[in-house]
Amino acid sequence: MVQLVKSIFVIRSEGRLRTPWRLALFALLLVFFALLAQLPLAWLSEIPLEQMSNRAAVETSRGLDGVASTLSITLAVLVAGRLLDRRRFIDFGLGLGRDWWIDFGFGLALGALLMGGIFGAELALGWVTVTDLWHSAGGLPFAVAILVPLLAFIFVGYYEELLVRGYLLRNLAEGLGFRAIGSRWALLLAWLLTSALFGFLHAGNPNASFISSFNIGLAGLLLGLGILLTGELAIPIGLHITWNFFQGNVFGFPVSGLRVSEATVVAIRQSGPEQWTGGAFGPEAGLIGLLAIAIGCGLTLLWVRWRTGRLGLHTPFAHYRPLQEQIGTDEKGET
Repeated sequence: MVQLVKSIFVIRSEGRLRTPWRLALFALLLVFFALLAQLPLAWLSEIPLEQMSNRAAVETSRGLDGVASTLSITLAVLVAGRLLDRRRFIDFGLGLGRDWWIDFGFGLALGALLMGGIFGAELALGWVTVTDLWHSAGGLPFAVAILVPLLAFIFVGYYEELLVRGYLLRNLAEGLGFRAIGSRWALLLAWLLTSALFGFLHAGNPNASFISSFNIGLAGLLLGLGILLTGELAIPIGLHITWNFFQGNVFGFPVSGLRVSEATVVAIRQSGPEQWTGGAFGPEAGLIGLLAIAIGCGLTLLWVRWRTGRLGLHTPFAHYRPLQEQIGTDEKGET
């Protein structure tokens, strides 16, 4: 009887908790570290924010929120990874080797290219009108005003991908890997589920709708494609950073319904049919955004095929290796 009860909670062959329990405890760790990270940042920001202009205070507050989220999610994954998952932090897609950085550069270029294509298409169709260049409101110098959202989007690209595609996708893929399903289908199901979650997490944004949440879920498929093919977060993080930054602070579109900053390289006035442009939510809620997502998926497939000489699911991402075996591999200098 004791063994039966224990088997409900523990995978005996792996010596660790089953996926639902790991995810539940990870959620508690995430809340704990989120509260912990807010305490010193709130104390540090209290006096300086009172002495700043309203715009500077808003931008500083956003920057501190990004730091807090980065710290809390990193610590939660680090602790849960070692104590619950029994694996190293780098195994959540952060190998950081030479190939990792090459793929990261591709992700950065891809996000900029796709958003530049959206802007160019809307400009050619007369759906946007350029009203200003190097625009900065609120009294801050442009270089300062543009730097804050750039850093914020670097934080967001890192911690959202680490959370959704790194930790959650990997755990779901392992948990769904029943013998009847197999690792390939488990990986695909985890990809779909985490993309749906990604859309749901944006459902509370300003100007959100069912269509915008559905489209954000499809954008999640694009972001997850890189880790599905390579087992690394390099492409997703790079793509996430420049997709957001070029959308909001280079071309002046709303970012998932949010006006993230008053500093934009190009200030625009939006017009055109909302079903195509996405209206107040931004391109992600429009058909033009869906076209960019489809093109992005195609370019990602071509890139991975060209760089690696193969194209297929990275099924080891859905498998668990004991921590001792992982460490032993490192000591032998293997990859």
